[in-house]
Order: sequence, then structure tokens, then C-alpha cells
Amino acid sequence: MTDIAEKSPTIGSRRLWIAAIIIAALQTAVLGYMVGERAWGLRSGVEVLLKTAPVDPRDLLRGDYVTLNYDISRVPFSTMVEGPPKMSRSAAILSVRLKKQDDGYWGIAESSFGKLDPKPNTVVLKSLPVDYVFYGDATDPQQAIVGVTYGIERYYVPEGQGRDIESARNDNRVAIAVRVSSDGVAHIRSLLLDGKSVYEEPLY
Repeated sequence: MTDIAEKSPTIGSRRLWIAAIIIAALQTAVLGYMVGERAWGLRSGVEVLLKTAPVDPRDLLRGDYVTLNYDISRVPFSTMVEGPPKMSRSAAILSVRLKKQDDGYWGIAESSFGKLDPKPNTVVLKSLPVDYVFYGDATDPQQAIVGVTYGIERYYVPEGQGRDIESARNDNRVAIAVRVSSDGVAHIRSLLLDGKSVYEEPLY
């Protein structure tokens, strides 16, 4: 009995160490996957230039990142190939086809809560889950829009430089170069001020 009692703490300690090692390995694997996915998206994705839009001035800078809003964040019902949804659903993904416009920026060509097949000279960007929040007159497809996010609404900047960038953003002087992977996920490649890249993400 004494021998068993003396060995029990050692066995328990080994189990704790093994559990800690397994947890650490899983965390490392998850982080590695996230970094790898981002690196793959930045290297292989199609680069598009997005026009930013002003943000409510009450939405102040939080920490050292800039809040970003885009023209493509407001998707008109009129672009939905199957029309607006017939009923409200939660956690729906909106696929948005982007096409390069004459001014160099990419805009919305069409959208769908279903699947959009690939087409030449376009990319399909997938939104984060939306809850069908409508703006405007939802009974008039020409006026109604749905607000979406794409996971690229925040950009971290060096400490103390966020205010100047937010001011430039609200003066329509900021653009964002984004790379869209084949599965519709967007990653910010660089931030442009007056057409010149001032912050650029490494390709890893």
C-alpha cells in the first residue's frame, strides 16, 4: 500500500505533463494552420483594389488598428441573381462577385446567398455570416441593401498613426489591396494612401 501511495503522485504528474504537451501541440498546430492559410491566401489569391468608405465618427480608434468600411460592404438587392431571400435566416453566407471597374477599383457585379460559379476576370468573395439586416426599403429591390462584413474590417498600424489614417479614410484617400483566395476568403495585402502603398503585409 505504501509503495502505491508513493508512486501515485508520480503517475499523476506524468499525466499532467502528457496532457500539457498534447494541449501545447494542438495549439501549435492550430496556429500553424492559421498562419499557413493566410500565407497561402496572400501568395495564391487574386489581388483586387477596394475603395474604402467613411466610418461613423463615433466609432473611435480602438488600440492600434483602423476600422475599415468598403463600398462593397453594402450589397444591393438588385445584384442578387436569385432575388432577395424569401424568409429570414441566421448565419447565412453571401457570395459576392467582384469585377474590376474603369477606375481601377473592384465593384459588385452580382451576389447570391447560393453558389456563384467562377467567371473570367472576376473573383467571388464570401461574406462572414449575416443575419439579413436590411437597410433602405426592403420592399423595393432597387433601394434595399444588405450590410455585410468580410473579415477585413480591421487593419493594425504602428502606434500613434491610426488617427491620421482614419482621417484620410474619411476623406476618401485610403484604398485597400486585398487578395482573394480560390475559396472566397479575403486577406489584406496592403494599405494605400493617395494611391501609394504605405503599409504592406509580408507574404511569409
